[in-house]
Amino acid sequence: MKRSASGNRKTAETDITVSVELLSTENSIIQTGVPFFDHMLEALARHGRMRLEVYCSGDTHIDDHHSVEDIGIVLGGALKEALGDKKGIRRFGFGSVPMDDSLTQVSIDLSGRGYFHYNGEVLNGTIKDYDEELTHEFFSALAHHAGMNLHLNLLYGRNRHHIHESFFKSFATALYTAVQFDDVMSGVIPSTKGVI
Repeated sequence: MKRSASGNRKTAETDITVSVELLSTENSIIQTGVPFFDHMLEALARHGRMRLEVYCSGDTHIDDHHSVEDIGIVLGGALKEALGDKKGIRRFGFGSVPMDDSLTQVSIDLSGRGYFHYNGEVLNGTIKDYDEELTHEFFSALAHHAGMNLHLNLLYGRNRHHIHESFFKSFATALYTAVQFDDVMSGVIPSTKGVI
């Protein structure tokens, strides 16, 4: 069963169109106007086994904040729509991906409740022109609009690029696990409430 969705958001600051297809190995197209963020989303798509199309025209002449956060909002909404009623999915996911000197852990619950928690050193540096804090903003926006619990832990790391790439790959791995169908739970909502 193909699970896909799209969404858009147009404000005075950004014009964004996103589409997502879960469990796909087709090539993604990502054009955010923020080169490092493009690289991170490409890693997310590949290791999350999904196809993404992301187009953003934003006020990057001011900074990249609006573009990155708003993409999180739209992608989160598209993921929520693509998952539908969530019957038969595993719901929970965990990922921990080493990136040379860096190691992160990500736990998610596709619970229908948006919550984000980050544990680790403050992300307040830059990677070329990319503000590290934008990774925090992206995942927070995505979690709240996808209706997922997302816990992001930085265990250790030295190289800033490696740290952020480990974040995105760990999240991708956790999401891939959570969205897969569980044969035992076929057709069943994975909740004692009967709804997510």
